[in-house]
Amino acid sequence: MDSNKPQTQPYSTRLQRIYRAFGFAKGYNFVLWFLFGGAFLAFTLSRFIYLDFDGRLCPAEPPTNRPYGSRGAVPGECYYYRRGVGKAGIIMHLAGILPAAVLVVFQFLPVIRHRALLVHRINGYIVLLLSTVAMIGVFMIARHTFGGTLEMQTVTGAASILFVTCMLLSYINIKKLQLEQHRAWMIRGWIIAAHVVTMRLIGIIMAQITSRMDPYYTTTPCAVLDSMFYHNKPAVEALYPECIGFYTGDTPDQRVIIKGTSGGRPDEIAASLNSAFGASAWLALLIHIIAAELYLRLTSAESERLRKVSYRW
Repeated sequence: MDSNKPQTQPYSTRLQRIYRAFGFAKGYNFVLWFLFGGAFLAFTLSRFIYLDFDGRLCPAEPPTNRPYGSRGAVPGECYYYRRGVGKAGIIMHLAGILPAAVLVVFQFLPVIRHRALLVHRINGYIVLLLSTVAMIGVFMIARHTFGGTLEMQTVTGAASILFVTCMLLSYINIKKLQLEQHRAWMIRGWIIAAHVVTMRLIGIIMAQITSRMDPYYTTTPCAVLDSMFYHNKPAVEALYPECIGFYTGDTPDQRVIIKGTSGGRPDEIAASLNSAFGASAWLALLIHIIAAELYLRLTSAESERLRKVSYRW
């Protein structure tokens, strides 16, 4: 055998070098962080464009060649977001949760905890502060977000309270040097926060299915329709003659019934999505609560290691 022939490094050894460089002791821990943390990070980065409120989230003019083109928000939401409390709430929420969500992905990297503990601590405080701002914003917009249905308001409140509780417990436990409990509550909180990603996926699938089978109907104020159609009065009156009274001022609170379909019109899309988001949000929240507990069971070795470290302190 030629002793000078370069030896090919085993695949398993190369893989170990990769995940150990990030501080992971087990390969499956790295895979879980890479897949779910990476997906969460990608979703978060894609939302940063909506910090441009007037340009991307709620533009005053429709996209070129799309007279009824939708905004970045769900059709109809911008009617409420353009008002004082709604605008302040959505800006606070996005400005808080987006940077917090980016930073928290790296907060779960073991290499940072092991080699740059001060960075981990400072980053953790920043995440908690930004999360607090974001949650205040959520409660300011919860009344009308994703259609503002009662089930949507309920699940928004439930998920927000769970998230805040997890963050509070994680803070209390780190002050008591209970590292494994701090880690557990942080994981629970952010997996719960990530349910909004799954909610959107499930909601879109539900909306597509229901619009092709037996579509649901929703009621929408003419004022919201006027906002959806960029104040195109002739278009709204042609589609919904009941809204004539809204424009004349005779019935300013006039509402109309809209069939939820996956067509190209914003009113139909909004009706389809808003009828699905409540159910999809509850289902996504349940899935993520279960997923958090499963993840903690799968990584019980890390919890045990942190428990031993806590006892030494």
